[in-house]
Amino acid sequence: MKIRRILATAVAAAVTTPALLLSVTPAFADEKPAAQTQDKPSIAELEKAAAAAQTAYDDAVAAESAAEAALEATDLDTFPLRIAAEAAKKVATEAAAAKTAADQAVVDAQAAIDALPETATEEEKTAAATKLAEAQTAAAAAGEAKTAAEAKATEAGTALDDERVNLARKIGTAQKAVKQALADKNAADAALAKAVEEEAEEGEGDDDDCVPEAKLTTVVTGLPSTVVAGTKVNFKLRVTNGTDKTMDEVLPFAYIHATDESGLKDIDKLVHLQWSNGSSSKWQTVDNEHYMDAISPLKAHAHADIKMRLAIDASAPAGNGVTFVAGDYFNDNGSCGGSPDLEGYEFLIAAAGSKPGKVDDAKPSTNKPNTSGVKPQSGASARPVTGSLAATGSSSATSQLALASGAAVAIGAGALFVVRRRKVGSDA
Repeated sequence: MKIRRILATAVAAAVTTPALLLSVTPAFADEKPAAQTQDKPSIAELEKAAAAAQTAYDDAVAAESAAEAALEATDLDTFPLRIAAEAAKKVATEAAAAKTAADQAVVDAQAAIDALPETATEEEKTAAATKLAEAQTAAAAAGEAKTAAEAKATEAGTALDDERVNLARKIGTAQKAVKQALADKNAADAALAKAVEEEAEEGEGDDDDCVPEAKLTTVVTGLPSTVVAGTKVNFKLRVTNGTDKTMDEVLPFAYIHATDESGLKDIDKLVHLQWSNGSSSKWQTVDNEHYMDAISPLKAHAHADIKMRLAIDASAPAGNGVTFVAGDYFNDNGSCGGSPDLEGYEFLIAAAGSKPGKVDDAKPSTNKPNTSGVKPQSGASARPVTGSLAATGSSSATSQLALASGAAVAIGAGALFVVRRRKVGSDA
């Protein structure tokens, strides 16, 4: 979402260069500069591109089907090359039989000569010799015919095999074309869907019902102030509704940022924030783009606990990190709001293999909220997080509240809610 991406960048900048962030704060309250929109395709253009991609995909699928059908046709008795191959094979078989018969005639003629009695006349001897010579000539001719027929049969069979190989290659090429066309189609569809979603957000009007709610608090406990690279640490995020009214849906939000010791090199890719609800042992990654699953509902003066885990790659250098947390709520009547400030819990990253010993828990960078008098959601224990968001990750209102609280620590709650009302249109 637009505002979420803008303010995610703002939070990261605030950790390393807060002066820079403050210097560009006014930009968040303005409409998107023309330089950022001049190359952005229109909905109509994206629809045309999506339609073209669909057509290309359909054509590729049709080409693949045609290639498969062509290969299957070579197995039919009516296929010309198969007809030719079968005919040549039949001729070769007949020629082989004729050669066998001719060879046997030679053998029989020679046997007749060998069987002539001593009393045989010259006329009988001449006749037998003539018959042998004729048989030998016929056998030689039959051998040549057999050789020629076999050559033609081989040629016809090779032609059929070559055609099948060629068609099989065409199927392979067609399959690759289908795969590429599908990827192009999915990309075009995704671009169109994103543009339509963003246009809808821009047309929804101001969210005047969304207000800062200081009594919706998020507190981290158990996160060490020093974490060694190559290890994982578990901690807890408690979301508390300190108001007198039930919040129909509360969305916990978390953001993590880390740098090396100089503060100049971003190492976010080596630091992983994960969460799990109370009913599952499966860990899910917090990717700085989506909320965690909704708490639906969170009753007045109740809290819910979320299991969290911080994992740092062994290749991460020594450095500094911060975990930001916040919460937003949305009611069935359309009202909404969120934490006016983002709680930031700073920690040190120790190089892999370090032994920091016993360390204190990370402390919040803002004033710790007063949660006295707050009771668990049900019974003696906190209510586990349940439910899930839509596939898009959040609603339009959600996108306006999410990282908006995330940047509050740097630019202030007042400017933040101006941002939400003005509905910034940047794609940053």
